[in-house]
Amino acid sequence: MRRNLITAAITLALCGITLQASAQSAAELSRKAAPPAVRATTQLPRNVVPSHYAIEVTPHADKLAFDGKVTIDIDVLEPTSTIVLQAVNLTFAKSALTGKSGKPLTPKVTLDPQAQTASFTFDAPLPAGRYALAIDYVGMINTQANGLFAIDYDSEDGKKRALFTQFEAPDARRFVPSWDEPNLKATFDLTVNAPSADMVVSNMPATATRDLGNGQKQVRFATSPKMSTYLLFLAVGEFERATDMVDGTEVGVVTPKGKVAQAAGALEASRLVLKDYNDYFGVKYPLPKLDNVAAPGSSQFFSAMENWGAILSFEYILLVDPKISTIGNVQGIFSVAAHEIAHQWFGNLVTMSWWDDLWLNEGFATWMAARATEKFHPEWNTRLDAVGGREGAMSRDAVATTHPVVQKVETVEQLGQAFDAITYQKGGAVIRMLENYVGEDAWREGVRAYMQKHAYGNTVSADLWSAVQQAAGKPILDIARDFTNQPGIPLITVDSATCNAGTTTLQLSQGEFTKDRPGKTPLHWRVPVVAQAAGGARVDTVVEGGKGSLQVPGCGAVVVNAGQAGYYRTLYGDAQFAAIGKDFAKLDAIDQLGIMNDTWALGMAGLRPASDYLDLAKGVSIDADPAIWDDIAGTLGSINGYLAGNDAAQKRFQAYARGVLHPVFAKIGWNGKADDSAPVQLLRTTLIGTLAGLGDEAIVAEARRRFAANDDASMPPALRSLITGIVANKADAATWDTLHAMARAEKTPMIKNQLYNLLGIAEDQALGQRALDLALTAEPGATNSAGMIGAVAGQHPDMAFDFAVAHRAQVEKLVDASSQARYYPGIGGGSSDRAMIGKLRAFADAHIPASARNATETAIANIEYRLQVKQQRMPAIEAWLKKQGS
Repeated sequence: MRRNLITAAITLALCGITLQASAQSAAELSRKAAPPAVRATTQLPRNVVPSHYAIEVTPHADKLAFDGKVTIDIDVLEPTSTIVLQAVNLTFAKSALTGKSGKPLTPKVTLDPQAQTASFTFDAPLPAGRYALAIDYVGMINTQANGLFAIDYDSEDGKKRALFTQFEAPDARRFVPSWDEPNLKATFDLTVNAPSADMVVSNMPATATRDLGNGQKQVRFATSPKMSTYLLFLAVGEFERATDMVDGTEVGVVTPKGKVAQAAGALEASRLVLKDYNDYFGVKYPLPKLDNVAAPGSSQFFSAMENWGAILSFEYILLVDPKISTIGNVQGIFSVAAHEIAHQWFGNLVTMSWWDDLWLNEGFATWMAARATEKFHPEWNTRLDAVGGREGAMSRDAVATTHPVVQKVETVEQLGQAFDAITYQKGGAVIRMLENYVGEDAWREGVRAYMQKHAYGNTVSADLWSAVQQAAGKPILDIARDFTNQPGIPLITVDSATCNAGTTTLQLSQGEFTKDRPGKTPLHWRVPVVAQAAGGARVDTVVEGGKGSLQVPGCGAVVVNAGQAGYYRTLYGDAQFAAIGKDFAKLDAIDQLGIMNDTWALGMAGLRPASDYLDLAKGVSIDADPAIWDDIAGTLGSINGYLAGNDAAQKRFQAYARGVLHPVFAKIGWNGKADDSAPVQLLRTTLIGTLAGLGDEAIVAEARRRFAANDDASMPPALRSLITGIVANKADAATWDTLHAMARAEKTPMIKNQLYNLLGIAEDQALGQRALDLALTAEPGATNSAGMIGAVAGQHPDMAFDFAVAHRAQVEKLVDASSQARYYPGIGGGSSDRAMIGKLRAFADAHIPASARNATETAIANIEYRLQVKQQRMPAIEAWLKKQGS
């Protein structure tokens, strides 16, 4: 969904996120499931493989360092004199290799920081066989979420420091020298020496704890199942834990002391979802426990991580704070829990063979979370969110810098960029389309077969398609390959719609939708198409070879992509579009939403009049589904942003847009009602934020009044963050100082982090500069400062980018390693100044590896598209407004 700048700035600031996505048989495809050939830039030789790690670590949190010992059981598959592991920022004290003879061999150790490897070389080749490689080493505790990292936070008892790990992707090599690749699975024993008063959490339950004296204890954990290194986990700190039992599994939440009650929603979500997934996958969750661990702070790279048996989530996505949490937060907690628990099967139990198929983890978990949320909370009406997720993917997929769902990953830097809207949202949308094509029961049967066959192993996409095709008895391999092995978005054009004897015959053709290549020769897809006349039955076909036809029962308005399960855009002719507009109110809400999003995108790309969306919106009833009005508000806010710099036109448009939204807002008002549905509650916040962004002085004044009153009636939890955000956005120097003082005094980390990020969204450029300067101090917190710079970029992208580049040495210490290649493009990518294109390219040439510049090129493509819309589409919007008398 699109959002106006204020709503987007507030939402993203609260999360610390930068504003800125020929046929083969089953047998032939299945043969590709073997581990891929070694890629010299990142992968290790395959002549030695691990089977078990026994790790002992002693963190020294005060020194930001740790001591490590590991004994790795390995199999030497062919004679070699060198064993190569992955390692980053580790210092080796001693090492020894023991074989059948029991006589230790001492290797020479050579480090290659560029390749992120440690080589252990012996005087003579090692015969094939089993060995144990023992290594003593020292590592760093980082201040960003890579490897073993520390987070400092405030509590009622003063400053605290907790330790956590984040190993995806791929950062286990910062914690233990290892074969840090997904298809080199092993079992793990972990032993941790830690302060006696601290709780220690890992993937498995603790099996023994003994006192070491001097305020230290040793905790041993049970042996893990066979898993990839990136799923190993450790947390050490002053925590508390609440638990429940589900199908014999202990489900828990772990939080900093005093906050476990705030994780009740996450615990309930885990309980419901785990039981449901045990049934859905047909394979019971295999570990004895499943924790969800809450960490203060934030990351530029992730909000939660699916470590097997010990999910890590940042507090803002896991805890409900009674002072500030909204229904949106509650929904987010459930959705993220459902996503991460889906990974316990899709990713952890069965893992992609290499990062090319990362989407098998993320796309499936995205789809599964949507399914679970809709099942357990139908009152939230989240089925409509599928359209928004698809739009997020299509926005990224419509520019030249897109990539296939199954993508080539050659380097560590490329891997950091692979976690994007194509992997998550397009992956989830393609799964939704294919499930709709084969049917829910057949899809689930195929998934169950896939799980049972590949448990504790590694796969490629073809393994999933083969299992589903066999279960469904319906060909999907070609369709699946078309949508995952090539980039882009099909465009289904309705060439004609002829009604005869109560049946409409559609003639369809397939092209390609792009935002920036109007003359592009289209790729070809086999596209499952579903159509429906208003009130009639749905019918389907597969458009192959660029052409297709469909006979639809009924006459009048016919919706192509009925139910919106398809991953394609639909282009109607004038007569068909007019018929849809006439019967728009009769359509299902999800089809209304899908048509509106297609209409907007096609208008901005010049394939339909840019004003089509506004014509549709004019006919929407005030009583329409809240999601429809949410979309309208977002689009009006987007147009307002495009008109920035054209003061006269923007003022005319703002007056028109306020007139459209005021009647809807008057109906729901500022104050919530006991019977407000979740969609109404969400719409209230959208309308308030949008109207503020549209220059509604009464809304801004009321926000200021409520902020000044600061009582429960004026600042209910559902509106507190939004009201504070509007005040921060419109702040003068005195108000900014007040907010700054509030941030310094706040003791609750989640609220404190929000306040610091909101300091970055002021419209006033001088205040934006103050926020940038503050971000480089220790005050906001090491994991929050990068998000604060990103918040400034939401309002002042050019200033924030120039500042970040000028202070690059300081800023890069604030950004996790996995985000380095995309952080600066994210800061500058919101600019509408053509000069930023040159700045981004110059920065990339100087500081970003050539293999990792996709984020830069995407930011540039989006700036060029934004300028194109301003120059080529907004005049039509202005002309339309004049016709309306605005």
